Amino acid sequence: MADLRITRENARFQQWEALLTNRSKRHRAREFLVQGVRPITRAVEEGWTVRALLRAEDATSTWSEDLWASTSAERVVLSPALHARLSGKEDGAELVAVVEMPDDGLARLDDSVRPHGPVVVLDRPSSPGNIGTLARSADAFGASALVVTGHAADPYDPRAVRASTGSLFALTVLRVPGPGPVIEHAHARGHRIVGTDEQGTDLSSVDLRGRLVVVVGNETTGLSSGWRAACDDVASIPMVGTASSLNAAVAGSIVLHEALRQRG
Repeated sequence: MADLRITRENARFQQWEALLTNRSKRHRAREFLVQGVRPITRAVEEGWTVRALLRAEDATSTWSEDLWASTSAERVVLSPALHARLSGKEDGAELVAVVEMPDDGLARLDDSVRPHGPVVVLDRPSSPGNIGTLARSADAFGASALVVTGHAADPYDPRAVRASTGSLFALTVLRVPGPGPVIEHAHARGHRIVGTDEQGTDLSSVDLRGRLVVVVGNETTGLSSGWRAACDDVASIPMVGTASSLNAAVAGSIVLHEALRQRG
């Protein structure tokens, strides 16, 4: 198939540019932009569907040439000025991938490539960066899935994708309107639910083995009442300094690391 060339702003380009900032258009089109060498490479390696690769006319790296030659996705060559508007400032910005969003069905939790790893839930996160950072930790510490519940930032926001440095693509990612369906799914499969809160039990005393859901609350307000009521345990991370609390992604990362330690 011949490469499509776009040298002036047109409707197709405007649709892609909208994916950078317009959440509604991302989810209506069920696609999002991925920038940078490692995130694009991980998306391809993990089998996510790449709908299009967008390339600058002056792209010259071996990585971009190899991926361009091997892809089955639509290939689009953009003028340098147009491409710069989509690529951001990430390393390897010669290519941008338009990637298809998977569906949000809870049945996907049963098909994870890491079926025995914890499911980590972010409850109403307001920061895309926190979603990406926790995705990176979830990948590193063997979690199976990342679930975002409630009115929340978008895991497919470019800031979340960049912060994950590609780890987002190693996880089953779901967006669920509220805790109810996730709680029901967890109970049906024998998962214990452990939340995080500064008033909880010392983390080292909480059993994090077996089937597990780890819930991290909103950065400001913590766990919602629905999640708090569903928790079998609430874990507290010991602190000794003057900080009153931890960043949500940091707190979730510490719990996931402790879960990995307990599991040997």
